[in-house]
Amino acid sequence: MKRGEPWGSPLFLSLYLMISVQNLSVQFSGKPVFNNISFIINQRDRIGLVGKNGAGKSTLLRILKGLHHPDEGEVVIPEDCTIGYLSQEIVVQSERNVFDEARTAFAEVEFLRRRIEAMEEEMNRRSDFSSRDYRQLLKRHHDAYERLHLIGGETINADIERTLSGLGFEQADFSKHLTQFSSGWQMRVEIAKILLYQPDLIMLDEPTNHLDIESIQWLEEFLANYRGAVILVSHDRAFLDRVTTRTIEITVGKIYDYKAGYSEYVFLREERMESQLAAWSNQQRQIRQIERFIERFRYKNTKAKQVQSRIKMLDKLDQVQIDLIDDTGIHFTFPPAPHSGKIILEATNLGKRYKQKEVLKSLEFQVIKRDRIAFVGRNGEGKTTLARIIAGQLEYEGQLKFGHQVIKGYYAQDQSDTIDPGKTVFNTIDDIAVGEIRPKIRTILGNFLFSGEDTEKKVKTLSGGEKSRLSLAKLLLTPHNLLILDEPTNHLDMRSKDILKNALLQFTGTLIIVSHDRDFLQGLTNRVFEFRNQGIREYIGDIYDFLEQRRLRNLAQLEIQLQVNKIQPGGGIASGNRETWERRKSRDREIRRIRTQIEKCEKEIEGMERDISVTEGMLGNPEHYPEQLADGRLYREYDILKKRLQEELRRWQALYEQLETIPRDK
Repeated sequence: MKRGEPWGSPLFLSLYLMISVQNLSVQFSGKPVFNNISFIINQRDRIGLVGKNGAGKSTLLRILKGLHHPDEGEVVIPEDCTIGYLSQEIVVQSERNVFDEARTAFAEVEFLRRRIEAMEEEMNRRSDFSSRDYRQLLKRHHDAYERLHLIGGETINADIERTLSGLGFEQADFSKHLTQFSSGWQMRVEIAKILLYQPDLIMLDEPTNHLDIESIQWLEEFLANYRGAVILVSHDRAFLDRVTTRTIEITVGKIYDYKAGYSEYVFLREERMESQLAAWSNQQRQIRQIERFIERFRYKNTKAKQVQSRIKMLDKLDQVQIDLIDDTGIHFTFPPAPHSGKIILEATNLGKRYKQKEVLKSLEFQVIKRDRIAFVGRNGEGKTTLARIIAGQLEYEGQLKFGHQVIKGYYAQDQSDTIDPGKTVFNTIDDIAVGEIRPKIRTILGNFLFSGEDTEKKVKTLSGGEKSRLSLAKLLLTPHNLLILDEPTNHLDMRSKDILKNALLQFTGTLIIVSHDRDFLQGLTNRVFEFRNQGIREYIGDIYDFLEQRRLRNLAQLEIQLQVNKIQPGGGIASGNRETWERRKSRDREIRRIRTQIEKCEKEIEGMERDISVTEGMLGNPEHYPEQLADGRLYREYDILKKRLQEELRRWQALYEQLETIPRDK
C-alpha cells in the first residue's frame, strides 16, 4: 500500500483488516449474552456464525450493523466500509414492482455519477494542478470511478435480471407489484438488493428459510465467489459447508473462532473438548498429589521448606478451565404408528386452482405404507398446497382416496395457522390432551424446553423457534401413521434438527415432508416428488440421489447439444477424442448411480414378493380373515401389489438396459 492511502479506500480494504470487535459485552434483563468477546473480520472472510437459538447470533449482527449498542466494548469499522444486512423478519412497505425495487440497490450508482460530474466540473475550473488539494481531488475522482466500476454501474439491468432469476423469479414476475408476493418472496427481493449493492460485508440471518433448493444452490455459488466478506447465520449444514471457511461459535457468553467450515468445526470442537478434559484431569491428579504431600508433612519441621514450596506452587498454579457447552435441547420420540392398510393414499386426476391460477393439474400417484417421500421444487409450484390437501386443509378437484385406518398428523409451515395465539403454552397442549397423556403434559413440555414460567407464556409472544417446538409437541399427543411435515426445520437450531431427524428415522409410520434442507433430508426419504409446471416427477432415492439424477438429466441434454455442435460449417465432423476427464467422471458416476438404483429396485421387488406371498396366504385361508375379506379390501390391495411388482420389474429391466448402453473404456 502506498503511503497516505486512506483507510477506507478499496485497495486498503482488499488487503488489510476490515472490522474489529473489541471487548464486547451485552446483557439482556441482567443475563449476559456476550462477555468481553473480541475478533476481527477480514476482507473475503467466509464466516459461519453458529450457536443455539438465543445464544446471541442475531444480536451480534445487529451490533455490527449499528442497530444495537453494546453495554461495553466497541466495534471499529473503517470509514467508507459498506455493510449489507438481511434480518430474519422484514416489513415491506414499497409501492414498486419487483424490478424497480431491486433497482433501488443502485442508489449509490446515481450518487457516484453525480459526485463524479461535480468533481469533473471542479477540476475544469481549477488550475492549481500541483497542489496537494488538487491531488486529493484527483484521488477522490479515481476512487469514485473505481467504485462505480466495481458495483457494476454499466450493467445494471442485466445484473438485476440475472440476480432475480437466480433467486427464482420468472421474467413475468419482474413487473408485478411487490405486495402481490408472499413474505418469503419479498425476502428474496431483499436478498437480491443486498447482492446487487455489493457491500464490503454481507450479513445474512437465516437466508435459506424462504428459498428452495435451486435458489439455495445459486446463492451458494454467488457467496462462495463474492469479492467481499460474508457472515452467515444458518441452521443449514450443507449451505454452511459450501460457503464458509471460518466458524465463530457463540456459547454461554463466549466465542470460539475456528478457521474451518461447519463440519470440520464440529470435529475440531470435539477435539478441543477432549484435550481440555485430559489436561484438566492431569492437573487435578497433580493437585491431589501436592495436597496429600502438604497434609502428610504439614507438621514435620524437617519438611517445612518443602511444604511451603508446594503451598506456593498451588497458589501460583494456572488452573485449566473446561469450557462450558450449552447442551440443553429437545428430546422426544414419536409414538408407535397404529396399524394401517398397505395403501396409505391414492390420487387420481387431482388438481387445485386458486381463482385464475392452476397450481396442480391431473396428478396421479400412490403412497404406500412406510413410504418416506420428500416434496421438493421451486416455491410456488404447489408443494405446500398438496401437503395441505393431504392434511385435509384444502378443497381440491379429482379424487384423493385414503387407505384403511389412516391417521394423519400435520405440521404447518406457518405455525399461526395451527396454534391459537391467545392461549398459553400449557393450555395449547392441555386443551387437546386426552386419557393417559394428560398427567404427562408438563413432562412433554419440558422435553421441548418449556418449563416453569415458560408454560404460562402466551403463544403470540413466542419466537419462531418456540412455536416450532410447541407444534412438534402437539404431534406427540395422538399416535399417527401418516405424518405430513411442511418445513419443520425452519426455526430449529442444529441440535434440535438432529433430534427431530433421529426421531423421524425411528418413526414406524409413513412420512411426507416438504423441505429445502438437504442435510436434513439426506438418508431420511426413499422417494422424491419434484414439483414443476403444475405436475410432479418422481425420483427413487433420497435428496442427493435426486440432485444427481437431475444434474445428469441436464448433462444429457448438454451432451446432445455438444454432439450437434461437433458438426463443422463445411459439413464435416470435428476429429479427435472429445471426451474430457470431467465427462469420464460423470459417466462413472452415472454407472454407480444406476447400479445403486438396481440394488434398491431388487430390494423393493423382494419386499413386494414377500407381501404378495403373505396376502396370498390370507386369501387361501378366508376363514381366518373374515373382516379383511368381507369388504373386498384385501383383494384390491392384492391387485395393487401385483401391479406395483410388474412396474418395479419393468423398472429393473429398464435400468439394466440403460446400464448396457453406457459406453465403457476400450
